[in-house]
Amino acid sequence: MANLIKLGAQVMSEINSPFRYPGGKFYARKLILECLIPHVYYAEPFAGGASIFFAKRKAAQNALNDIDPNLINCYLAIRDHVEELITLLNGIPASKEKHHYYKNIYKPTNDLERAFRWYYLNRVSYSGIMNMQNCYWGYGDKYSMQPKNWPAHLRRCSKKLHGVEITCTDFEQIITQAPDGAFLFVDPPYFNADQDKFYTHSFDRESHYRLERVLREHSHRLNFLLTYDNSPEVREMYHWSICMLEKEWNYTINRADDQTKKTTDKGKRYMGREIFIMNYDATAFATFPVQLSLEKVGFDLAVTN
Repeated sequence: MANLIKLGAQVMSEINSPFRYPGGKFYARKLILECLIPHVYYAEPFAGGASIFFAKRKAAQNALNDIDPNLINCYLAIRDHVEELITLLNGIPASKEKHHYYKNIYKPTNDLERAFRWYYLNRVSYSGIMNMQNCYWGYGDKYSMQPKNWPAHLRRCSKKLHGVEITCTDFEQIITQAPDGAFLFVDPPYFNADQDKFYTHSFDRESHYRLERVLREHSHRLNFLLTYDNSPEVREMYHWSICMLEKEWNYTINRADDQTKKTTDKGKRYMGREIFIMNYDATAFATFPVQLSLEKVGFDLAVTN
């Protein structure tokens, strides 16, 4: 038993998101989790891959929202129909030919088939980019989760999603309707970025200003941690916040597609730089003791993002 506890402490096997997601916070999870404060209601108005939700222990109440209906449809399938989704995925290899077929030819006839197509393309496309104009083949056995591991991982994600409210609406509705005392992890698209390459729904400059306004209006009753690109404009917008921290982390781009022999970027280390904006003093709290989601059984060493 002592060895098992030691293994758990070393591995810290939090659940990975079921998706690869551009701009996701997979590599920044530890830094973000260190800034969380205790809460009973947790919401993400811009869920995306929801890496933080899957990395932390579930609150008593949880809500995930995103404006992308195909992403939300896939979340609902994982939560409510995971075995049917696994059946559709069974036996389908990760191959460039299948990627072409499901991207360009296959026509889903219902929500489950639509979720199946979205999940498959997300797992085998470069960086999980689902904008079809830039949705390129990008799978490699060494760097991508292999299809044989998809079912077990989907079942773990489905269990984590049980009881979670999953919606597809505008972020303002999620923030304004959150109960008093709720904690929001807010991860919008970058303020200065070319979003059209990565996302199917753009977030214009006015939406950034609207987000600032609604967070300011509700900051007296909600706690939030907001992640943004570190820019003078964002700093000025949130000058009223209580805590603003500069954060950096390392990440690696592993080109797994058929272009790897034509690039020198494979395995190159990059530095992520953002600011964490909070309406509470994160330095005044000890590290939240229930951040990482250590599973009681089955430390999953095989699953990778």
